[in-house]
Amino acid sequence: MKYNWIAWVVIGCAGCTSMTAPEKSFNDLPNFIVMLVDDQAWNGTSVRMLPGMAESASDFHQTPHLDSLASMGMRFSNARASAPVCAPSRYSIQFGKSPARMRLIRVGMDAGHIPHGQWVSIAKLLRNVDSTYVAGHFGKWGMGASPETFGFDESDGPTKNYDGGFVNDKSQWETTTKEDPKKILHVTERASQFLDSCAKTRQPFYLQMSHYAVHSSIETTTSSLETMAIASPGERHKHVGFAAMTQDLDESLGQIMKKLDELELMDNTYLIYMSDNGGVPNIPGAKKYTQSLNHPLQRGKWDAMEGGLRVPMVVAGPGVEPGSHTICPIWGADLLPTIASLAGGTHHLPDSLDGGSFSNLLLQGGTGKVTRPYDGMAFHVPYQNKIALNRPHSAWISGDFKLLYFHDDGETRLYDLQADIGEQHDLAESLPAVAERMSSELLGYLHEVSAPRWQEGITWKNAPFRSFESIH
Repeated sequence: MKYNWIAWVVIGCAGCTSMTAPEKSFNDLPNFIVMLVDDQAWNGTSVRMLPGMAESASDFHQTPHLDSLASMGMRFSNARASAPVCAPSRYSIQFGKSPARMRLIRVGMDAGHIPHGQWVSIAKLLRNVDSTYVAGHFGKWGMGASPETFGFDESDGPTKNYDGGFVNDKSQWETTTKEDPKKILHVTERASQFLDSCAKTRQPFYLQMSHYAVHSSIETTTSSLETMAIASPGERHKHVGFAAMTQDLDESLGQIMKKLDELELMDNTYLIYMSDNGGVPNIPGAKKYTQSLNHPLQRGKWDAMEGGLRVPMVVAGPGVEPGSHTICPIWGADLLPTIASLAGGTHHLPDSLDGGSFSNLLLQGGTGKVTRPYDGMAFHVPYQNKIALNRPHSAWISGDFKLLYFHDDGETRLYDLQADIGEQHDLAESLPAVAERMSSELLGYLHEVSAPRWQEGITWKNAPFRSFESIH
């Protein structure tokens, strides 16, 4: 099977309609596909996200198509979601802002304060670059307004976890076989139709495929389940149903890569593969565990430790060196400015961004750094959550250092992630000046953006936006 350069930003556009004469040649404008997967761990695929570290890949899950994509493009060893849960992370991707700035920091919050129709999303930015761009979104949306309000021409609507088969009880951890598990086939077919239409009308596109997998409930095809049932389980990963669902998800990537090849769209398409947050720390979801499934990373989804933030990320496309790798820190808020840069539209970027472009990394073999409006990245989790750390906390990452700040008593923890990816050695006492500086930077940023603050009694379930006060 032939694969060439691709850059993922998965968006659906089945039925793209003819538009006015292109402002540029179709072949002069890059296409973007973002394949956003749900709850996939940094080490949840067969790609070693950190070359030389066996534990940065699964010892059981098989993702041959992602392996192929990584061989064609660049692995980001130090990529993070903007939040350890889905909705804030997805907002950050679309608008290039941190969840703290948007004052949207958990799932299910009232998003009525966000001017969805006024803010510049990825789809709107590309249309400002060239009016012939079309955008589609298929799969899980998980945000407050409809995809059309964000500028998408085609979509599945304002879908949520339940549209992908999620059942909120203990059965979510039991394996079920289906012909179309997690609607993987549906999302793939809609995306393929979108690509067919855009190729026919010769319109540049932004496609976002937001898969429901690998979020629970655990669903898979019979064939994948049978394949993984006879495979040798790993020491860290051994859940057959979860591995089979991961294999089904990877097949979607392979089908889209094949479609791009058939339509001769490879040479001017960027493909970005990324998860919306870190993986769950254990299956079947028990509250206590001795070692996270994300090991060597600490904890997982719901927490601002590395297991909840660090995600698999692979990018391929024009000018990206095959088999390349970067350790430069990246987060979800960087996607909007990066796509703007690759499309030649940085002059269309909105104000009040927290992300920066990593296009220079893509085009220079992974060397260089990302310039952002702030010298750090803020991850804000100001509530108690009994299935997680159960303490309100925030993180600030600047260079190799990461600071954890606990809002209930002001405790700080400091880690050198270059030397201690597992967050085992707290340096707050041995490097007090660094801890104090980073605490000041974090709290100063939260104050500047009027981030929601924690109050006694605020939890994951009872924290509506209007109950928060600003940091002061």
